[in-house]
Amino acid sequence: MTDPSSTPALRVVVADDSVLLREGLVRLLDEIGAVVVGAYGDAESLLAELDATSPDVAVLDVRMPPTHTDEGVRAAIEARRRRPDLGILLLSQYVEVAYARDLLEAGSGGVGYLLKDRVASVDEFGDALGRVADGGTVLDPQVVSQLLGRRSDPLEALTPREREVLTLMAEGRTNAAIASALVIGTGAVEKNVTSIFQKLLLEDSGSDHRRVLAVLAYLQR
Repeated sequence: MTDPSSTPALRVVVADDSVLLREGLVRLLDEIGAVVVGAYGDAESLLAELDATSPDVAVLDVRMPPTHTDEGVRAAIEARRRRPDLGILLLSQYVEVAYARDLLEAGSGGVGYLLKDRVASVDEFGDALGRVADGGTVLDPQVVSQLLGRRSDPLEALTPREREVLTLMAEGRTNAAIASALVIGTGAVEKNVTSIFQKLLLEDSGSDHRRVLAVLAYLQR
């Protein structure tokens, strides 16, 4: 995984209509070693300068002017259409599952959706930014919880341990990270992952972010 603190060349653009949060994000990104190449108060400005700034990752608020509904999500999808390799990290004040689903369905990795409270943690935000820049998927645990809760039937066949593993998988955690979180061996995690895919009729592609997207796509159907 790319560590943004050791990769000063990581170029980031920020869009948030709150001056306070926007400037806070700029300072935070600077602190973890990223280079902010653009900071905007609306999504349209970010899109207008996308080619000129050539960012690696775009960090956007979900709700921005003029309607304060889904401008950030729509801008993220359009930005990915123009630059398929662009990492997208959406920030939201509240859990908005529909927007997380729209973002996931529009791409195949390099996407993240976090509640703004997570930004308060430098380490957590830096880890999320690094994983998104590296092509991974990062979802706020509260978003994952609601996504999984929306489809309980397919999960009935899973054991409690498999449910724990699935939740961490959906957050974008690697097998090693899951093993550490659950204090079990990586071999046990691999067995649980295999069992999960078998029970949910999902084929393991061998790619962390693809397997997360496959699980989420199945649970959202």
